[in-house]
Formats: sequence, C-alpha cells, structure tokens
Amino acid sequence: MMRSPFFNDFVALRDTVDRFVNDSFGADPFRTLWSRGGNGQQFAQPMPLDVYATEDQAVIVAAVPGMRPDDLELTVHQNTVTLSGTVGNVAETEEAKGATWYVHELGSGTYRRSITLPFAVDADQTQATFEHGILRVVLPKAESAKPRKISIGGGQPQAQAIASGEQTES
Repeated sequence: MMRSPFFNDFVALRDTVDRFVNDSFGADPFRTLWSRGGNGQQFAQPMPLDVYATEDQAVIVAAVPGMRPDDLELTVHQNTVTLSGTVGNVAETEEAKGATWYVHELGSGTYRRSITLPFAVDADQTQATFEHGILRVVLPKAESAKPRKISIGGGQPQAQAIASGEQTES
C-alpha cells in the first residue's frame, strides 16, 4: 500500500496538537473542561432519576453506571432525599497507565442529586436495592401524609332545620 506524502505531515501535526493539549490542560487530553473546576476540583454532576409516588410510598429509580453499592450514599432529611456517589476515571487506573487513548467518553467524578418530595416520608422504613447499575429507593409515606377517610356524621345542618320549621335560638 502506498501512502500519500501528506500522511507523515498529518501524523506529525496530530502529535504536535496532542502535546499542546497535554501541556496546556494536563495529562488527560480527553477530559471535558466543563467537568472540572479551575482549581482541579470536580463539579457534582446530576444523575438521571425517575421519581413516582403511590398512595403509600415514593419510589426513586436512579441510573448509576460505574458505581457499586459501596460508592453510593443515600440520606433522608425530613422530606428531602439525597443520592451521591463517585465514579473513578478509567484513565487514572494502573491498567491504563501509559496507554494511548483514542476515545475517552465515560463519565467520571462526583455525582449528586437531591429531591424534595411534596410529603413527609418515614426515613426509618426506607429500603434501597442495587442491581445492574440501577438504584431503587422505596420511601414509605409518613402516616400523617397518607390519605385518610373521614366519616361524616348524620346531624342536620342549621339551614335544613330552619326550612322544616324548627326554632333556633339567637
């Protein structure tokens, strides 16, 4: 196979740009600049959630790919639920040390999400399960937040008593 004379120039240009990016932005040329603060700190990124409620409970389903149950923290304070966790950067592992990267798109960093529910929950009865990168949190509604059936007494309203000719005291 015969290569164009411009091929070597293209490879040299690519190598020069790679060195420039590495020197300017650090050793990870594919990191996204918006995922880190100017001082090297990572911003908390949101995690996608589904949240729904039934008559008795609220359910939160969170996609947390790359995390293990030990990487996650779940807190409940009054009616606010907070999920947070960290996904490591594959490029920073010992296995990837010295590798030549062609694509590096997997997200990494700190993820955090807080949801305030419109009703009180019973935090002591909360259950959380984790399977295949999906976290499912079931939060029973507090007794005070559950709908209650109120029985109605059989007394006569005052307007009906007047219409039937009964006297009322003023």
